[in-house]
Amino acid sequence: MRTFKILTVAAITILGLTSCSNNDDTTPLLAIASETVSNLHAPQTGGQGQPIGGEFTKFDFSTGTTTTSDTDWDIAFRGTIIIVNGGVSQGTNDEPVRNGDAAAYIATNTFEGLTTADINLLVQDSETALAIPTGSNNGWYNYNPATFTITPLAGKILVFRTRDNRYAKVEILSYYQDAPSNPDPFTDEGRYYTFNYVYQPNKNVTSF
Repeated sequence: MRTFKILTVAAITILGLTSCSNNDDTTPLLAIASETVSNLHAPQTGGQGQPIGGEFTKFDFSTGTTTTSDTDWDIAFRGTIIIVNGGVSQGTNDEPVRNGDAAAYIATNTFEGLTTADINLLVQDSETALAIPTGSNNGWYNYNPATFTITPLAGKILVFRTRDNRYAKVEILSYYQDAPSNPDPFTDEGRYYTFNYVYQPNKNVTSF
């Protein structure tokens, strides 16, 4: 009788531990964040034949805010240039050191229609090229020399792997302060980004 009781208690204990282990393995996913950022200022110095400089404005998807951290940033802006915290520096003035694993590519789609990041398309910044290309019609914008305006290209969605292997998609809406519908570069101040983004906070989950 004593042996039976000991075995029964042991069996119940093992069953309980197994149940707890199964419950611990089922971790609920964090909610996807969908936000709009307005008037992110990305100033630069120089230009028009002079060396471009000035600190990049860094952005952290996990907090949804700009940051001055040397490490906790995913993407950064200066003028029309967007860099990622992954790869290597091009050696331009005031360019931050990459110390994360961020990467990016540009998808042709609608913001709502792009539902999964394609990891096979991701590239990092390099000495010769940025993951998000620069120049009119090369990356995210068009420059109109007749009106001197910079306009986001329709249907171009920026897809990012963050520094710590989460994913985000970005739709740039405007390059001018307060996002005027018909910007006038002589009266509307430029280098102010407004963009929509969706951030997938669960590690290695590529769906939006």
